[in-house]
This record gives sequence, C-alpha cells and structure tokens, in this order.
Amino acid sequence: MEFSFTEEQKMIRDTAQAFLAEVSSSNAIRSAMDTEQGFDPQIWQRICEEMYWQAIHIPEEYGGMGLGYVDLVVMLEQMGRYLLCSPFFSTVCLASNALIVAGTDEQKQQYLTQICEGSLTATLAYTSKNGQWDATAVQGIVTAQGDDYVLNGTYRYVLDGHTAQLLIVAARNESSEGEQGISLFAIDSDTPGVKRTWLPTMDQTRKQAEIVFDNVRVSSSQLMGEENNAWPQLNKVLQLAAIAIAAEQVGGSQQVLDLTVEYTKERVQFGRPIAGFQAVKHQAADMMLRTEVARSAVYYAACVAEEALSGGLLADELGEAASVAKSYCSEGYFKNAGDALQLHGGVGFTWEYDVHLYFKRAKSSELFLGDAAYHREHVATLLLD
Repeated sequence: MEFSFTEEQKMIRDTAQAFLAEVSSSNAIRSAMDTEQGFDPQIWQRICEEMYWQAIHIPEEYGGMGLGYVDLVVMLEQMGRYLLCSPFFSTVCLASNALIVAGTDEQKQQYLTQICEGSLTATLAYTSKNGQWDATAVQGIVTAQGDDYVLNGTYRYVLDGHTAQLLIVAARNESSEGEQGISLFAIDSDTPGVKRTWLPTMDQTRKQAEIVFDNVRVSSSQLMGEENNAWPQLNKVLQLAAIAIAAEQVGGSQQVLDLTVEYTKERVQFGRPIAGFQAVKHQAADMMLRTEVARSAVYYAACVAEEALSGGLLADELGEAASVAKSYCSEGYFKNAGDALQLHGGVGFTWEYDVHLYFKRAKSSELFLGDAAYHREHVATLLLD
C-alpha cells in the first residue's frame, strides 16, 4: 500500500498542530491535571464549536463531517504529541464508534447529533476488576424483566467515566461466558442506581473512573444491536479504539524525540553539546526509527479501519492491523519515553520538565486495551487459524 497525505489531510494536521500548540501548552496540561474533571471545559467547547473535531468521522446525516478514519488518526497523532487533556478520546474513539457500529437508527440520530453539537460527552464501560481486555473482561450482569433490563456490576478503567453524560455499557446474561451472551446499552449517566467514582492513576493527563450499577433499570429502547450477541460489534469498537490510541502513541513518540534532541543540543558536557557524542546520536537515531515504523503501522491500520467501517473488509483483517499497530506503538512509545528520561539525565525525573508526563502516558496507554504481549498473542492466533 502506497500512502501519502491528501492536501485536506495536510491541512487537518497543520491546523491541529497550531491549535494544540496554543491550547495544550505545558501550563495548560498541568492545570487540567490538577482538577478531578481532568480538562478545561472552555477548551473543550472551543474544540467542539471552533474546530468541530468531535464530528470529524461521524456521518453527515447526523451532523458530522463524514470524513474517514485516516483523517481522525491524523488529528489523534497531534493530540498525543501535545498530551491534550479532554474527553475527546472517550467521546469520539470509544462512544461515537460504538454508536456508529452498533447503535440503532434512533440512537444514532439522538446521540450522534448531540455529540456533533458539542452538548454531549460519552464513554464506553466494559472492563471489570479482573484486569482483562477481551470478552472475559465483561463481568457486569444484565437480567431481562419484562420489556426492561436490570444491570448490576462494577466497571473499572472507564475513561472519563466520572464526567461523561452518556455511558455505553457492555453486560452479559448470568449464564453466559466468553464471547457469548453480551449485550450493549446506551445509558444516561444520571440514571438512578449508577454510582461513579474518580480513580486517581499514575497518568494524571487522562482520568479514569469506577462505575457501579446497582439494580439499574433500562428500557428495551436503550439496547444497542442484538441482545446477547453484541461481542462482534464491541470487538470492532475496541479494534478501532486500539488504532486510535496507537496514533496518540506515535505523536507522543515524536514529541519525546523532539524534546530530547532539543535538550541534548543545549546540554554541554566536556566543552561541547552532548548531541555531538556518538552514543547519543545512535540513541536518538533509534528513537527516530521506532517512531517512523510506528507511524507506518498506524496509518496502514487507519486505512484498514476506513475500509472496515464501510463494510469492505473481514473482521480478522481489522483485528490483525489493529493489534500490529497497538503492539509496536506501545513498546516503541514506552522505550522512547524511557530513553528520553535517560538522555535528559537527572532533570528528566523532575517536575519542571515534561518528559515524565509522556513517560506516564506511555505506560498507561501501553496497558490500556491490552499491552504488546496481549496483541501479539492475538496476531499469532489469527495467523494459526
């Protein structure tokens, strides 16, 4: 596959870079980190109203721009580069994708329209306390009662779960296991019986929450897709999200490389900048190589995702591309962030420098949706089948 940006995609990249350099500075990131909410509402409204980014790949019939997944990934790379603190990933890359893939026409019209208007934030809740990321992670229980359903269970690692207004929730019937018996629901966060708690984590730039459902009653109109058979749709959403987070990781890898090169040009040792030392040059070259290979994997996966959303590919093709991108980008970003700390010397660990923020994001994003070993195992399984 020969890939090059269109003029429109170059404009999206350059516009995103300029805007994020303004609104997601080091000071802005640190201010957002100090709040439980985790983002500045005014900046989020500027993103929605001025930039209209939240609508970039939502179909035009629901008020979106109707662009492709590559266009979304172009923007996500810049968001990862500037460590944007916002509910964008949870709303767009998790909830919006879930609505596009599994929502009914009525749910799409209601919720996607509100997301495009900038009046709704949303997220996906499917993981439990068992630390898994596949179908076994779904431990919430749903019970049918007449025309309604009752949900019970505890969900962990829910991005922006304490602030999102809409929750896309996966739950299984009590007698099921594995990929069987899973259903998806669209639930307002203020529904009686829903308790949300912010969970402090290592990565302060992206907030997570625990959500407890205690006999939460929902109607059949809130069911997304087919009852007890939602795993194929949920799996596709997770694969799309893995590509999205890999795109952020590429942006972070590039930024820690840029910060390191800039620092080593200024740091003088033995009478000359350390950037001139051969060992430092080799390490920086390795960082650049990892970043470029990761970028290639991400944009290939984004092209595959674009085809998958249009119904032109088998599920295995999307799964393979997503896992290749997520596994390589996870390891590459964390290694680059670790090398950046080393090349910054003692100051790399200090609060005044931003390298430690990227190091923490690298680790949290490596683990979120499955680490490199998890995704390599998935690729190996696909190759053996």
